Amino acid sequence: MQYGNGVSAEEIAGAVWVKSARSSAQGNCVEVAVLPGGEVAVRNSRDPRGPALVYTRDEVSAFVEGAKGGEFDYLTA
Repeated sequence: MQYGNGVSAEEIAGAVWVKSARSSAQGNCVEVAVLPGGEVAVRNSRDPRGPALVYTRDEVSAFVEGAKGGEFDYLTA
């Protein structure tokens, strides 16, 4: 099954949601799940029934590599 952006996270059957070990105890984090078709879904951990954004592996890879390279450091400054 293919899921589109904005699908309710609870509608993604069999999703195993994972969050970073660096997440705060207050739940201020995002969670990710690999979907059966290989896409990656992202949701807000404070709203687990809310909408999920769905990205291709290539899109996630580009973002992760950018984050590793410091491109988004200004977001947390």
